Amino acid sequence: MSRKATIRTAHEDPELVARALRPDNTDEMATTVDEESGDVVTRIERETTGGLHSNVDDYVVNLEVATAVVDAAERTARATDGRGTASEPEHNHTDTNTNE
Repeated sequence: MSRKATIRTAHEDPELVARALRPDNTDEMATTVDEESGDVVTRIERETTGGLHSNVDDYVVNLEVATAVVDAAERTARATDGRGTASEPEHNHTDTNTNE
């Protein structure tokens, strides 16, 4: 008999979070975005309780990292013009008269 876990989390950009998580999924895991709720849903199935526990622990760590990266990217996008460069004039100059 296999053991199963389903983890549902809500995010501002669930598709981006799901894409960030999928590369770390094992063959026993599937990450999707629920069309109705918009939640990121990950299903894990393992043969042993210990294996399930290990996969859930790893997933939670990966989720924390993915969420932090997505949040940082969104903050950067809001603070820049979307091209990765600051749009404020004070950040868009080169002073060739100093060595700073």
